[in-house]
Amino acid sequence: MREGPLDNFGQANGDKILRMNTTTLLRADRRSRRASLSPEQISEASLDIAARIWHLPELARSRRIAAYHAFDGEVDCHFAIETAWRRGREVFLPVIHGQQILFAQYCAKTRFSLNRFGIPEPVCARRNLLHPSQMDVILTPLVAFDEHGNRIGMGAGFYDRSFRFLRHRARWRHPRMIGIAYEFQKAAQLKASGWDVPLHIVVTEQRAYRCS
Repeated sequence: MREGPLDNFGQANGDKILRMNTTTLLRADRRSRRASLSPEQISEASLDIAARIWHLPELARSRRIAAYHAFDGEVDCHFAIETAWRRGREVFLPVIHGQQILFAQYCAKTRFSLNRFGIPEPVCARRNLLHPSQMDVILTPLVAFDEHGNRIGMGAGFYDRSFRFLRHRARWRHPRMIGIAYEFQKAAQLKASGWDVPLHIVVTEQRAYRCS
């Protein structure tokens, strides 16, 4: 019997469902493992990661560095941010604007409010928010990653939508996407979708992965 269009549709749909289930399970597992970390473990790993980040040549050449406000057991960017300030760099944090992310400059006097997900973000007038393409480096939160730079986030798709311009040019010099994670968040291989934006580098407390 010949395959009909519905047969192909069924296989493609089944593959999509399988991928979604696998992603959901992997996300739940890595978030659970993150939640089990003590404040001391998070602080120790975050300090090690900050040191590794600042050994990257991409940071040495950067002027505008985007970080994030740690949430749900994520690696704390505080140590990396403190180093950035000491070295005279500009630090930015994400602000949700509609379905995308823009960036507000962050300093010691910055005021915060909670966004729709309960995550603190800078209080900043729309006219002062910068587009992602204006950053040099993006310290990117994630739930899981592989050595090819594929990333699983929290599932809302903000980073993939906001940085989709990186997919449409063969060679974008800026910004460089640097994933920040614990080593246990690494997965053997993640299946990428057409809308995913891969990471250039992933830094954990054990090593830095330059992604292919």
